[in-house]
Amino acid sequence: MCGIVGYVGHRDAVPILIEGLRRLEYRGYDSAGLVVVQDGRLEVRRRAGKIRQLMDLLEAEPASGFIGMGHTRWATHGAPADHNAHPHRDCTGRIAVIHNGIVENFLELRQALQAEGHRFTSETDTEVIAHLIEAHLRAGADLETAARRAFQALQGAHAIVVLSADHPDRLIAVRIGNAGGVVIGLGEGEMFIASDIPAILEHTRRMLFLESRQMAVVRRDNVRVWTLEGEPVHLPVQTIPWDPVAAAKGPYRHFMHKEIHEQPRAVTDTLRGRVDFERGRVTLEEVPLSPEAARRISRIVIVACGTSYYAGLVGKFYFESLARIPTEVDYGSEFRYRDPVLDADTVVLAISQSGETVDTLAAMERAREGSARLWSIVNVIGSQAHRMADACILMHAGPEIGVASSKAFTASIVDELLLALRLAELRGTLSPEEIRTHVRELARLPDLLGRVLDREAEVVEVARAFYRYEDFLYLGRGLLYPIALEGALKLKELSYIHAEGYPAGEMKHGPIALIDERMPTVALALQDPVTYEKMLSQMEQVRARRGQVIALITDGDRAASARADAVLSVPHAPRWLQPAVAVVPLQLLAYHIAVLRGCDVDQPRNLAKSVTVE
Repeated sequence: MCGIVGYVGHRDAVPILIEGLRRLEYRGYDSAGLVVVQDGRLEVRRRAGKIRQLMDLLEAEPASGFIGMGHTRWATHGAPADHNAHPHRDCTGRIAVIHNGIVENFLELRQALQAEGHRFTSETDTEVIAHLIEAHLRAGADLETAARRAFQALQGAHAIVVLSADHPDRLIAVRIGNAGGVVIGLGEGEMFIASDIPAILEHTRRMLFLESRQMAVVRRDNVRVWTLEGEPVHLPVQTIPWDPVAAAKGPYRHFMHKEIHEQPRAVTDTLRGRVDFERGRVTLEEVPLSPEAARRISRIVIVACGTSYYAGLVGKFYFESLARIPTEVDYGSEFRYRDPVLDADTVVLAISQSGETVDTLAAMERAREGSARLWSIVNVIGSQAHRMADACILMHAGPEIGVASSKAFTASIVDELLLALRLAELRGTLSPEEIRTHVRELARLPDLLGRVLDREAEVVEVARAFYRYEDFLYLGRGLLYPIALEGALKLKELSYIHAEGYPAGEMKHGPIALIDERMPTVALALQDPVTYEKMLSQMEQVRARRGQVIALITDGDRAASARADAVLSVPHAPRWLQPAVAVVPLQLLAYHIAVLRGCDVDQPRNLAKSVTVE
């Protein structure tokens, strides 16, 4: 959940480290620190709180050097405090370490080191890594060997960077398991290390991505990589196509607001190159399949967490209704604990914006053990979920900085629809004309999203009327039930208001007891031949119990409007596109309510963008 930045080169490292950490603030953190080699010694500056506090410390106690590393910490072991912030040093003060992950056997290691005379100054698990390296150095090992032996002693998943005052020409980085990425940026006479691409994208687009149990020694003019067992590794250089400007807020007050408004473009980019609009076909070359292989698929199991899980619930409708493939959706955090039944005819589809969510990666590993085909939908090129999968569909949403996902949600829904249509064509469950109709409808989606965004003022007025309430109920049916769940999640994440999403038909099985004038109900009542009339009935039941109704309706729907206290309207959309269209006003509603309540929209409390530890 933490941010890592490293630099070695010909420039002062401190401004580069600070800017890199600022670009990683979206990951969530409670303290920040950095270390540089200056005049042959390690100069460490660290503070609990935000990066601003660290910058204030640097103004009072300046530091500079041509090599250094910085870190933003999210507490796991030890409370947020100056002495628990990274970097951590060994007893000699010559070795510094920054770290993402949890050292599962830290207590055992710490006790053994203390018995040897090591003195610890923090409550963190990270500090044991510095002391382990020190112990191996004392035993006569060189720095790389000492680091490797220390890494081999650790249990759990980790991303670690090491700096030694005695070797001021290099940084050592390692990735073990799925505790987050380690990205190495290749510059001219300088090198960069980061836990995520945006931290260093300003400086280079040429990058290496460490796999699990790979260790790199990074100097200003070269990078060498080995496995933890000492075997040399050649990693391909990947060129990242993102524009650094895409990581800036531009005219928007928050990244979250910007990213909500980027959804038409994200959908356009997601469709680009995958749909032949002239012939009315989906190509989707990322998932190479013959008709025979597609027909052998007996089941799809979608694994995901949080917002991606709700996107998976939408995908279930697509795969079952269009491609006629039985589909299950499971939380990544639960999948591996129930000994799932898998075989070679099962596809496990992992959905993850970051591609680094530890529970989803663990589910993918379990799928691999079960001989299932492994596919993924991710937004981050080179991420672990991208590399692990047999086939991967990239969302093409661009950098998503706000902790609460928005454009990645709509992009993943579109990717699932594309995949379902491709499978439907290969399996013969839809005719060519039916697929052409879906393709023509998809071509309209960016415009539909843009038209919804043009109505933001309508959402602001509803937000002003309801932002003081403390409980909300979201109701949806069919394809819009997952959107009710996602709408409630966004309100919880951004505004800290208690909100629950329910299938509307379940309202009488419990939630109806909660309805009164103090709990507004958001009813997703878009016109649909299957669910519409039933949603009107649900709205009447809420009003009969003095509940207030905020209705999401199709333009011109007087019947639904007459049953609502407030209305959010969207243009008419084809049934399969309704989830993407319906979620946008709910994102905006959550955003504006949060702003009115004075909440930190881009960095909600207790949340992080990528959950990389259990």
